[in-house]
Amino acid sequence: MANIKSAKKRILVNQTKAARNKSIKSSVKTAIKKVDAAIAAKDADAAKTALLAATSAIDKAASKGVYHKNTASRKISRLNLAVNKLA
Repeated sequence: MANIKSAKKRILVNQTKAARNKSIKSSVKTAIKKVDAAIAAKDADAAKTALLAATSAIDKAASKGVYHKNTASRKISRLNLAVNKLA
């Protein structure tokens, strides 16, 4: 355990940020799973609406620094490709 006050504060701040990042990543994964489920069910309309929600969630995560911009772009691109193959 840290003895220095600034080190104790860093531990607390890092825990807070890790919890925030975990929550955001979890919501992105859920949104992606919804798109995948719609694709598996071959439901084009549901896939497109889920894709919009997933794209929004991924962009927000990237803007907050949870994902690198290229990672976010790759995830969105792969989802778009999968939905476009369905249509």
